Amino acid sequence: MSLIANVRAAASSAGGAVLGTGARAVAAARPATKPLHPRGVVLLGRLHRHGLDSPTGVTWLDEAGEDEVMVRRSRAIGLPGALPDIHGLAVRVPAGDSRYGDLLFASTGWGRIGRFVLTASRDPGGRPLTTLLPYRAPAGPVLLGARAAGTEEFELSCAVGAGEWRPFADLRLTPTASDPAISFDPVRNRIPGLEQYGWITRLREPSYRVARRAR
Repeated sequence: MSLIANVRAAASSAGGAVLGTGARAVAAARPATKPLHPRGVVLLGRLHRHGLDSPTGVTWLDEAGEDEVMVRRSRAIGLPGALPDIHGLAVRVPAGDSRYGDLLFASTGWGRIGRFVLTASRDPGGRPLTTLLPYRAPAGPVLLGARAAGTEEFELSCAVGAGEWRPFADLRLTPTASDPAISFDPVRNRIPGLEQYGWITRLREPSYRVARRAR
């Protein structure tokens, strides 16, 4: 393993430990089945994928198709609606053989740097959302993003690294909402072709382990 890879592994492990400690602190201060994103609404939706002209090597992104999905909209900290919060959009996509993949988006910026920075707002549709951390794909590190295109509609895009955003799908949600006991886990539940980098798994896993124990 190269020196850079060793440094990255150490940094991601340390970062994961910090995030895990933060998640445990939140869970201790506010015992709940979901320490983060404690309350939300779950809706059904249809994802219309129109594909990409320039492929990423991920079939789900590159090819047209339709998916019946489950979506949860929430606020990360669970602050009162009058206060700014980080907004979340979780999407569960069928992955065949009774399996599924989970995508988690959080409110961020949309520019080359801002897409990697969490932002808070009062309006859930006022900010774009991204997966914040990239997936490993044949074309390179792929980030996914979502922007509101109506009251219950989103345009989904992808970008390789800090490249331009390219729309690949439209998400339309049903008007009926509930909040059943469902938990999204992008570490365990992956869409085929969208692989987790090892350093990202080390960064994310401790906080998700805390969430699983809380559940």
